[in-house]
Amino acid sequence: MRLLPFRALTTQLLGAGLLLALSLPACTDKGTTFTPGPVTPPTPPAPVANEDARSYADYTDLVWSDEFDAGTLDATKWKYDLGGGGWGNNELETYTNSTDNVFLSGGNLTIKAIRSGTGSFTSGRILTKSKKDFVFGRIDVRAQVPKGKGVWPAIWMLGSDIDQNNWPKCGEIDIMELRGSKPRELLTTMHFQNAQGVHGQQGTTVTQPAELSDGFHVYSAVRSKDQTRFYVDGQQYYTFGTGGASPNPFNNPFFVVLNVAIGGDFDGNPDTSTIFPQQMQVDYVRYYQYK
Repeated sequence: MRLLPFRALTTQLLGAGLLLALSLPACTDKGTTFTPGPVTPPTPPAPVANEDARSYADYTDLVWSDEFDAGTLDATKWKYDLGGGGWGNNELETYTNSTDNVFLSGGNLTIKAIRSGTGSFTSGRILTKSKKDFVFGRIDVRAQVPKGKGVWPAIWMLGSDIDQNNWPKCGEIDIMELRGSKPRELLTTMHFQNAQGVHGQQGTTVTQPAELSDGFHVYSAVRSKDQTRFYVDGQQYYTFGTGGASPNPFNNPFFVVLNVAIGGDFDGNPDTSTIFPQQMQVDYVRYYQYK
């Protein structure tokens, strides 16, 4: 016969006593008895809407959109980022809320970068921060982008908790960026904090058959739990998991940003070949979920 170690024997005896105690009625200080009722297990958290990945075409329920058909930018959906100072990338432009830089016409949003007679630049940057957050689902942006050395159009997203968790911990999803000097190259990048507590990034560069500035294209991000997939004109070209993000911010709410930057670290500064003004036109921004 194998002898049980003292700890195991004690555990067995205590367990037997506990079972006996649970099976007997309890006595109150008033001499009455009661029998403990069944223990209700905790309710598991409800699944988040659209957290499972589905095919691109399954996202048919239009939840939110802006078709840019009104006369002015819808202030219930968008706000402006304003100012200059390089924006962390040594950019040259100053963002304004002037209708010279951001306006609606012909069913499109136009974000126009303008060079003044003194060589300074103004442009526009709008965002849905504090207006609309997006979690799982599909974001479509139909846009025609500009080109030219030092011109930097972008369709992207930032974590909605950026005021509590500074970049890059909040996460950044660059759906579409373009170096104006390389107008056939579509760049998609995910920015995050890694396990070492510093900036990490993963992404891809895809060369297109023609210059993206030649016409409108639909740039899409499909977000599900622990996965983001990217498409151009309905064709998938990149999938991102968690990429070593620590913590992973990409299951959290994000807001949309649209802008045209000028100069800086991404594509360098404009040169004599760059023609101004340059503009990005956006036909719509749409957010779909599946039913």
